[in-house]
Amino acid sequence: MSTNRKHIIKRKRFLVPVIILVLLVGLRLSLPYLVKNYVNKVLADIPGYYGQVEDIDLSLITGSYTIDQLYLNKVNAETEIPFLNFERTNISIEWASLLKGKIVSEISMYRPSLIYVFEDQQKETEANANIDDWTKALTDLVPIDINQLEIHDGKMAFVQLAADPNIDLHLDQIELYANNLRNVVRTGEQLPSNLVADAVSFGGGNLHLEGKMDLVKQIPDMDLALSLENADATALNNFTDHYAGIDFSKGQFNFYGEMAIADGYLEGSLKPIIKNAKLIGKEDAFLETLWEGFVGFFKFVLKNHKENTLATKVPIEGDLNNVKTKTWPTVINIFKNGWIEAFKNIVDNDIDYIDVQKTADKKNSKANN
Repeated sequence: MSTNRKHIIKRKRFLVPVIILVLLVGLRLSLPYLVKNYVNKVLADIPGYYGQVEDIDLSLITGSYTIDQLYLNKVNAETEIPFLNFERTNISIEWASLLKGKIVSEISMYRPSLIYVFEDQQKETEANANIDDWTKALTDLVPIDINQLEIHDGKMAFVQLAADPNIDLHLDQIELYANNLRNVVRTGEQLPSNLVADAVSFGGGNLHLEGKMDLVKQIPDMDLALSLENADATALNNFTDHYAGIDFSKGQFNFYGEMAIADGYLEGSLKPIIKNAKLIGKEDAFLETLWEGFVGFFKFVLKNHKENTLATKVPIEGDLNNVKTKTWPTVINIFKNGWIEAFKNIVDNDIDYIDVQKTADKKNSKANN
């Protein structure tokens, strides 16, 4: 073999690995931009919405990526307040589940916010914006099923700018943990997934949500309980004044709810309670007397004078395509609170998942006969 041929072979042995290395480095450097362009295209194609991400960081070694500053808003929105604004989202493979033969992901979201601006969401657009469109688009950004979800320092708010003064009902400092969403660990439990969340509400109230779920089913089963306690009722004034023409000069607002879904059948209840409340009526001279008489009568009917509470309980039940409130039980519960006993400041735990499942089985059996 000639000397020149030996040199060429040596050169090839050196050049091929270098070229491969350069290509890999180039791919690694360009991959975040490619992924970012893909994500922005997905967000741009959502009917009735527009959005983008600021940056995407990839870690090929750990199999994770981080999305920075993802926002989404309604097309032709009157404001520039983003409907969704996720400051940082980390998506990674759940290695513990991988050892069990399941390829699933875990998501940690830091300071995400969902701001529902009434005027923006009610505004008609040329494209029919649908909640299914943007939720499916965001889900598509995660290439594998989500098994664990964490939210840290989140925010949710309902804002109505046309009201005078503006309405802003919000939840801050949301901390949410949900695990085993894809039932990687399947035990004998009927509801294998766990959910717990805490937040600070309008008026400085404390919100707590907890429950169990089975999200693998087409219509998820779940058993949830929610409580909101010790919120300053005056924080509701902008809302109640705009829609009912009343204000609270003092009082505490509490809210308790529970819900169970089994095989598409739902039972639940909602229980708002206002303690130590004092209402302020309209200031108009003519309406003031009329309003005071109206409030005075209903305070007598609705209020438990011994416990100084104003409350009712609204049961809900039905299939998921026809959830409705029951009117007469609501009225009966109003009088029950006023004349018999005050509702206790706890979640009643009247809704039992097993009972709801039995009801669902009976209804399904009748439908099949």
